[in-house]
Amino acid sequence: MHEKIIILDFGSQYTQLIARRVRELNVYCEIHPFNHLPEFTGDVKGIILSGSPYSVRQADAPQLDLTLFHEKYPVLGVCYGAQYLAQQAGGEVQPSTIREYGRANLGFIQHEDKLFKDIPAHSQVWMSHGDTIVTTPANFEITASTDTVRVAAYRVTGTDTYGIQFHPEVTHSTDGKQLLKNFLVDICGCSQEWTPDSFIEETVSELQQQLGNDKVVLGLSGGVDSSVAAMLLHRAIGKNLHCIFVDNGLLRKDEYASVLEQYKHLGLNIRGIDAKDRFLSQLAGIKDPELKRKAIGRVFIEVFDDAAHEVQDVVWLGQGTIYPDVIESVSVKGPSATIKSHHNVGGLPDFMKLKIVEPLKTLFKDEVRRVGRSLGLEDFILGRHPFPGPGLAIRILGEVTAEKVAILQEADSIYINNLKEAGLYDQVWQAGAIFLPVQSVGVMGDERTYENVICLRAVESLDGMTADWCHLPYQVLAKISNEIINKVKGINRVVYDISSKPPATIEWE
Repeated sequence: MHEKIIILDFGSQYTQLIARRVRELNVYCEIHPFNHLPEFTGDVKGIILSGSPYSVRQADAPQLDLTLFHEKYPVLGVCYGAQYLAQQAGGEVQPSTIREYGRANLGFIQHEDKLFKDIPAHSQVWMSHGDTIVTTPANFEITASTDTVRVAAYRVTGTDTYGIQFHPEVTHSTDGKQLLKNFLVDICGCSQEWTPDSFIEETVSELQQQLGNDKVVLGLSGGVDSSVAAMLLHRAIGKNLHCIFVDNGLLRKDEYASVLEQYKHLGLNIRGIDAKDRFLSQLAGIKDPELKRKAIGRVFIEVFDDAAHEVQDVVWLGQGTIYPDVIESVSVKGPSATIKSHHNVGGLPDFMKLKIVEPLKTLFKDEVRRVGRSLGLEDFILGRHPFPGPGLAIRILGEVTAEKVAILQEADSIYINNLKEAGLYDQVWQAGAIFLPVQSVGVMGDERTYENVICLRAVESLDGMTADWCHLPYQVLAKISNEIINKVKGINRVVYDISSKPPATIEWE
């Protein structure tokens, strides 16, 4: 078993970022909702309590039985977590007299404290809270302050319990990574041995034990997750892995042929299935995005099941599920009602009667790419932008038709190729064109037109949980717009989406 850090989530938007920072320091960690506690086994090295949108003063604020782990393990409370520890020990938390949000500097630091080792005076931190700790219990020692926040950090005397009012996980906290390293290494005693190579070695060994001589089928999409999952399974069980790549008619232009060609060089046992007509016929007349997803999911399972039955004695279904999918399947207040159905966590129908194997379910997207690189996958696969499971169906707002798909494929191809030619593709987390359900007036030559609108979307992100729109150069956008309007029949207007996530999502449906 790996040594690990447990992060207890009170619902903060930054919880996954804490986990990513811990992983970047080569320490394995897991996120668990505060109301779904894991077993605190011997491999646990420390606990981090996250922030929260709640106030500790609210009647319905998240509550936690601290006796399960307090003083048994090192504990770091972040923001809400720090306030909760202080309040539970008898301290007082009150609304801040001024809004404490944004950059601040630690005017006082107790440098002898292990948490602040190698952190310089006046270190910049990021505050994001509406409450503040007014008084601390007698055994709490204040270890850092700002001009406006007296209790910016504390330690419970004689213990390895710490609280910080700021967020070390965001890049605005310039020495946040050092602080987290101090907690993980100097306080928790973590060895920082969790690396891509160690993950591969242990995962392959576990897969060999789990699967034995059983056969596995896996649906390849051409994306990073399914490709890395396939390589791990292939390394573990070789030809007992059977990969199936389904053309649902909703892929990018020429993607079916190019992906099959790319996979030829990886030694994978792969079969391609052309099911375009079957998918498009089932989408006829459907406008609701969730109904589109369900129709695509249902047909995919039918097509995939037919193909899987042609492989004798299949026992397992391989999936490229990654950690954010798993986390999003359980919210802080219980199962989420807003999970998109194409995440398909545990979504296998009973009639398939296959067991599920998910070799990537503990990894974030950037970790999947690092593991893929260690496995020898080439950059043209690892660097591919994420692409939605339902494909272009959810980038065509409203009913999906073969004509709309063809138009969007052409526009999207022009968009992506221009990003690559301008050297911008690798700077973008995800880009794609969207077919809008509106028409607008235009003029081409001496004729009035009334044609369709394409929206371009490009975002920057680390893991897709939050995202900001990309500030693409105007001259590049102008070239893309001009080329789409001139070359794609049926389009007379191109717009650019400048919305961030949140409040908007990356995809439009």
